[in-house]
Amino acid sequence: MTGPNTLTNDLIDSWADDSRGPVALHLRQRLIPVEGEQGVIFPPTYADIGYNIDTLSDGTRVAMIDSVGSQANRLEPLFKKDKYSKLVPQIEIELYSKKSEKQEDGEYTKKVSLLDLAHRSADAVVHSSPELAVHIAEAFAALSQRGDAGPLCRIAPTSLVFGVWDSRGNSAEKRPRLVRSIIRAWDVEPLHTAAQFNSVWKSLEDEQKGALKDKVEELKKKKQNVKLSEKGFADAPAIFRKVGTTARKHMHEYRDGSPNPERRVLGGVVSRGEIIREVTVNLVALRALQGADAQETKNIRRYLLALSLLAASAELDLYLREGCHLRFADDRDIWNSVPRRGEPTPLEISSDAAQAILLDYAKTAVEPFKNGWPEQLSYKFDLKEAKNLLAKKEEAENAPE
Repeated sequence: MTGPNTLTNDLIDSWADDSRGPVALHLRQRLIPVEGEQGVIFPPTYADIGYNIDTLSDGTRVAMIDSVGSQANRLEPLFKKDKYSKLVPQIEIELYSKKSEKQEDGEYTKKVSLLDLAHRSADAVVHSSPELAVHIAEAFAALSQRGDAGPLCRIAPTSLVFGVWDSRGNSAEKRPRLVRSIIRAWDVEPLHTAAQFNSVWKSLEDEQKGALKDKVEELKKKKQNVKLSEKGFADAPAIFRKVGTTARKHMHEYRDGSPNPERRVLGGVVSRGEIIREVTVNLVALRALQGADAQETKNIRRYLLALSLLAASAELDLYLREGCHLRFADDRDIWNSVPRRGEPTPLEISSDAAQAILLDYAKTAVEPFKNGWPEQLSYKFDLKEAKNLLAKKEEAENAPE
């Protein structure tokens, strides 16, 4: 039995260039809570539905622990780190400046990196930064009108790596992710919790209690619905979670005389099965990208593949949220090259030697694009433009069909 294929420059080239080559590269990693196997973990919560748990036909319950979008937003800032920062333009947007007595220069400036924006180059903040918005609009126009990914590759390459939709721009161009990552827990058992907040109320004098109650009544007459418990002046049990008005009509706190589990405060899940992180590098979508000519096309595909592989194979921090701290269960990162037909081929991408080859490859692949990087890397958010964007959206919603 032969071992996994060793990573080489020629192999990476073939993935980018050969239309008959594999359709995807796939990584599978097994995760466990830092507390150990079957430790309680907290998935993300969503309005009204709570945890995103699906029940399969055999009764198995599968919980989404980190979504595709969330994983992308965790991976993209990788390219701000010193090791990778010279592989992409480091564009920042100044949100505001204000005087600060704590700063020696008397001014505090709040900036955000393009690599931190949830919608990447199509984010509302970009559209509200006039000088940057012009360059981004031109890049999307080239992609939409001529199929030329070169301009966007030079100003915001990670938008092509992690996917982008110019939904607020004139192009409405939508590009799929080259890197798709998701974490799921299998065979989960949902748990619930409850809490009791004990306030200072019992320690107050009757006169003080009366004065506070009178104030509540006064506010009610002014149409202000204020509760003592909400302000911390009354004991408050936490048994049921809050849901929206529509959901409340169908999800009552009690059902058949007992507390309704759908309305109980969520207490995490226990996974009886595995917690799996899966990462896919889409080589079909990569090879669909075009440049202004054949050489540019080859350069774009190789460069974006290098960025994709670095992101996909990065040692990701797995502290996802409060109560959801995971780690890798072992050293076995299972990589496979997935052909159009037939059995997948094992790969070695995560080793130190393979990572060194990949980083050197990326440093070479970025060179054709560096001359086209924007000279200006710092831009300013314009509140007036943000208001115009809001007005534009409102006009679109009110437009006749």
